[in-house]
Amino acid sequence: MKSPLRILVLYYSRHGSVETMANKVAFGIEKAGCEAVLRTVPSLAVPSIIEDRQQRADDFEDRQKNEGTGDAFVTEQDLKDCHAIALGSPARFGNMAASMKQFWETTSIQWLSGDLIDKPASVFTSSSSMHGGNESTLLTMMLPLLHHGMLIQGLPYSEPALNATLTGGTPYGASHVAGLNNDSNLSADETELCIALGFRLAQTTRKLNQ
Repeated sequence: MKSPLRILVLYYSRHGSVETMANKVAFGIEKAGCEAVLRTVPSLAVPSIIEDRQQRADDFEDRQKNEGTGDAFVTEQDLKDCHAIALGSPARFGNMAASMKQFWETTSIQWLSGDLIDKPASVFTSSSSMHGGNESTLLTMMLPLLHHGMLIQGLPYSEPALNATLTGGTPYGASHVAGLNNDSNLSADETELCIALGFRLAQTTRKLNQ
């Protein structure tokens, strides 16, 4: 039996909103018949990245033992093995979070080897306010993916929720308005668009790998 295509859902989340979105995107991916591989990156908001990496690894093992949740750090092999990427980050002054940006600045080896060329990609984000830089964050998140030769896709207006939403949702990718209290509960439209983003990414990936 042929193994399902692997789509890397790579995200960074500080307060839970982007992690919630990542899980909805993953649901859409698997709904379309692909395997969603959830991964995250180390936080730069600690004195030592190395200590944080070890702490997250220890926490991950503990959660697995307790049958809980928790996503491992992304590896070079994850980038090489994936057939597509869904990339998520909080909005930070109209740009992706420093932790995610730092990760992409360490992918020169993958750039030189062309590991990501011609693989499809989508992006998603969360901000603390309605006009908190969602769209510019999504656009700037696309830049390293374009440098890697990836094929960017967003959300078409054939998605009903894109026309109906009063909170998050853009044609550039899925978005969420968390508010100043960092509410990670997605609206119905935001949820629908996250799932649609994952589903469309998976459908495109399958077509390109027929």
